[in-house]
Amino acid sequence: MIDTIGTEVARGEERMRLDIEDGIATLTLCRPEKLNAWSWESTRQLGLMADRIRFDSAVRVVLLRAEGRAFCAGIDFTAPGGAITGRSTAERTHNYHEGLRWAHERFAAFARLPQPVVAAVQGYCLGFGFELALMADLRIAADDAVCALPEARLGVAVDAGGDLRIARDAGAGWAKLLALTGRRIDAATAERLGLLQSVVPVGELEKSARGVAAEIAANAPLAVQGIKRSIDEYADAAMAGALERGAMTAALTLASEDAREGYAAKAARRKAVFEGK
Repeated sequence: MIDTIGTEVARGEERMRLDIEDGIATLTLCRPEKLNAWSWESTRQLGLMADRIRFDSAVRVVLLRAEGRAFCAGIDFTAPGGAITGRSTAERTHNYHEGLRWAHERFAAFARLPQPVVAAVQGYCLGFGFELALMADLRIAADDAVCALPEARLGVAVDAGGDLRIARDAGAGWAKLLALTGRRIDAATAERLGLLQSVVPVGELEKSARGVAAEIAANAPLAVQGIKRSIDEYADAAMAGALERGAMTAALTLASEDAREGYAAKAARRKAVFEGK
C-alpha cells in the first residue's frame, strides 16, 4: 500500500505551495518540469493544505493555479508508490479501493472548503488535472487550455469524480461523450459546455482569475460561505454515493489486465488491444 502517514512535507518534495495575502490563499502546483503531474503524495499534500486553509479566518477565497505551461497533465506514472500491489487480484483490488477512498476523503476536504475556490487553468488539463479543476467552484482558463478525461483509453475508469461533475454541469450526454471517448476539447468548447466560466488570453489569465478571487474576497465571508454550501447541497445531492461506486469501478479496472495493457501501450506509443479482462 501507499505511505500516507506523514503530516509534513519534506524540503524539496513540495507538490504545491501556499501563499496568503489580502484574503486570498494562493495554492500553486509547483512542479512545472513534470507538467504538475499528480501522485499519491500530491493527494496527501492537497489534504494538508485544505486543513490549513479551512480554519484560517484570514482566508476568504482560494486561488488554485499552476506554474509552467500545463495546469496538470494527469497522473505521474513515474512517482513512487504509483502501482498498488497485493497477493492476489482480489487483495490488489481491495487495496486500490481503500487507496481511492482515502484519496476521495482528501479531495472532499478540498472541494468542500467553506471558502470558494477559483481555478486558473492553462495548457494541458488532462485526466486528474481536469478532475482537480472541476473540484473548484469557478474556473477561469487561458485560451490555450486543453481538457480531457483519457482514462478509458488506458483501460481504467475515471476515479476522482470528474465524469460526475461534468454530468452535473454539462449534462449526462456530454459526460459520457468525453469520458467514453477520452477526446480532448479546447477551452472554447469547455466554456460553451459550462465547464469554464471564462476564457481569456494566456497573458491575462493570472490577472483575470485573481480579479475574480478579489471580488469574492471583498464580500461578506459568512454570506459567501453560506451561499457556497447551499448551492453545493443542491448540486451535489447524489455525489457521495456516486463517488463510492466510482471508486469501486476504478479499483476493479486498475487491477485488470486491460489496464496493464493500456499503460504498456501508452509507454510504447502503440495502439492498445483490450480484451475485457
